[in-house]
Amino acid sequence: MTFTEIIQQIKNGNISPIYFLHGLEPYFIDKISETVQKHALTDEERGFNEIIMYGRDSNVTNLVHAARQYPMGARRQLIIVREAQFLDDIEILESYFKNPLTSTILVITYKKALDKRTKNYSTLSKQPLAVFFESKKLYDNQMNQWINDLAKEKGLIIEPRAAALLLEYLGADLEKVSQSIEKLTVAIGPNKNRIIVDDVANFIGISKDYTPFELQSAIINRDVMKANKIVKAFAANQKDNPIQVVVSALFGYFSKLLLYYYIPDKNNKSAVASALKINPFFVDDYKKGYQNYRGVKIPEIISLLREYDMKSKGFGNVSASGGDLLKELVFKIMH
Repeated sequence: MTFTEIIQQIKNGNISPIYFLHGLEPYFIDKISETVQKHALTDEERGFNEIIMYGRDSNVTNLVHAARQYPMGARRQLIIVREAQFLDDIEILESYFKNPLTSTILVITYKKALDKRTKNYSTLSKQPLAVFFESKKLYDNQMNQWINDLAKEKGLIIEPRAAALLLEYLGADLEKVSQSIEKLTVAIGPNKNRIIVDDVANFIGISKDYTPFELQSAIINRDVMKANKIVKAFAANQKDNPIQVVVSALFGYFSKLLLYYYIPDKNNKSAVASALKINPFFVDDYKKGYQNYRGVKIPEIISLLREYDMKSKGFGNVSASGGDLLKELVFKIMH
């Protein structure tokens, strides 16, 4: 089952006896665990029937014993084991996984990938009473859709450039992005249903004028004055604007621009967006880049980006600061 399907089942009251939530993305693990905790018991039942354990401080034998107990004055009990990756002898749980008590809801949050060679993995994969969910990190090309879906859940539409600004500032930290969307939902008020760039700038505290995204836009449009202004601001505040982040953003753009050259039907926006794995809103950026950077210039730029990425990490560079390197790089790209 997908994350969305699991959440919906829980909200509909279809709660399984076992939730083993593992993987490298904590956000989905925490959200499923929180949703089970919210819907499994009533407030009156929690006092005697909700147990929270932590992997570092818990004993597997005691955990199994607690899971085999019957609830008090309720139809079920809830046991949540947080940070279960720190449990010693977790393999002992396999016997319980094979024959769980249906009046116990056992939630295991295991924040690393469970080894597929273990008996627990084999047993949980086959157990119809268990929700066995691997929480995987999202790829960069999945983040925009995830942000759109998150906003949609709040009854909002987020403009592509506003989503891009959030991603630039927060990266792929799903919890921080989720909190920011929550903050924006409250900040813009009930009378608005659209999050725009100004909302992100005003309420999240991100400058919309001095970001890698805006520098990229200036380079795409060959706006030398604007690019120089942004580079100067970055050089004055290198801690918040490290050259490596800027180079990474530009490398992503120009790598895709190189692919754009080989797309047969450049007038088909949907086909271009699909080929480049981007939001259709950003297709015009590649059309403009195609007009302004022709021929062998794109491979030259990609080579420059690789060179300056290495220099920023100390290879072939003795004394130049990140700000100085960025000034050189942008000059060479645009001239």
